Amino acid sequence: QVQLVESGGGLVQAGGSLTLSCTASGSMIRLNRMTWYRQVPGKQRELVANIVRGGNTNYADFVQGRFTISTDNAKNTVYLQMNSLKPEDTAVYYCNADLSFGTVDGSSWSRGYTYWGQGTQVTVSS
Repeated sequence: QVQLVESGGGLVQAGGSLTLSCTASGSMIRLNRMTWYRQVPGKQRELVANIVRGGNTNYADFVQGRFTISTDNAKNTVYLQMNSLKPEDTAVYYCNADLSFGTVDGSSWSRGYTYWGQGTQVTVSS
């Protein structure tokens, strides 16, 4: 059973930085697409950033230039470096992963399966 474990959330002052991480447990895992979403109570979950295998990234306009998404495929981990944080960035941040699973020798890979992390709270004080 694959799990996505998130960490790195917390309380920070406006203008500060945090780095979130999300790690997929298990072996012979390929990260096809990793996405960070966030959600504020009473509002819909919104896309923050994603990265696909090969390195192409996509960011929401409201984080462009402030947040950076990256992966460490050897560690099955995606990161979200958040700089210049604003109070309006306060939300629960969720990791979403599209993962494939390979044979022991890596010669064959499954289709992608989608998983969600448990969420991590980010609070930015003014």
